[in-house]
This record gives sequence, structure tokens and C-alpha cells, in this order.
Amino acid sequence: MSAFDYLTMKIVVIEDDIYIRQIIVRLLRQIGFRSIYEASDGKAGMEQVIRTRPDIILCDIHMEPMDGLEFLRTLRNFNHPRFSAIPVIFLTSDVQGETVIAARDLDVSGYIAKPVSVQQLKEKLDAVLQH
Repeated sequence: MSAFDYLTMKIVVIEDDIYIRQIIVRLLRQIGFRSIYEASDGKAGMEQVIRTRPDIILCDIHMEPMDGLEFLRTLRNFNHPRFSAIPVIFLTSDVQGETVIAARDLDVSGYIAKPVSVQQLKEKLDAVLQH
């Protein structure tokens, strides 16, 4: 049992691969999320974040025209903590050193390597939200 009421939380999933995005949304529904918003790149993701004010964000790294690192940099530079402090978890198959360091320098909240299981996703969401 989770300490979080995922039913009432809002989450934004930013992923350019529609198939992967659909899988992530399905896993989030299994965990208990009902307010799930989607975007296909960082620019659309930023618009979705401003519109929905989510509690947490799942974001791919490699996307066009705005990738995950640029999205995170833009979010963290917002001068309103309601946006700049939203936890962001990167969903990625990229575990290269420089990408991980760049993400950490931008205050990423966590990483999940693709492909992701419902168990991994729930554990990471619980850990990030407790922090």
C-alpha cells in the first residue's frame, strides 16, 4: 500500500514515442493515477505543465524539438516555485555519464531505465514523492 493518494494527484507524461507513452499511461493507471496528461515533446510538455500544474512529471530525454534536458532546465528556471519545484523523473534508455551528470546538475528528481515495470515505476514515484 502506498502512502500517496495517486487518485487525487496529477501527472504529466512527456514521451515522443506514442507506443511507449501508452504503456506508461497504462502502468500509471494500474498504480492508481486518474489525472494523467500527455505530451509528445518538451515544448508541448511545458504547455501541459503550465495548464495542469501537476504534482509530478515523467519525461523522456531524447525528443525533438525540445529534449528532456532543455525541458528540465526551462522548468527549473521558472521564477515561481509552483512550477520550478515540481519533481521530474527521467524515463530513458540513456545512462551515459554526461547525460546523467547534466540531469543531476539540473536537479532531476530521479531516473527510470526503459523498459519500465509497474513495480519499478511505483517504487520510484513513492521514493521521489516522499523526498
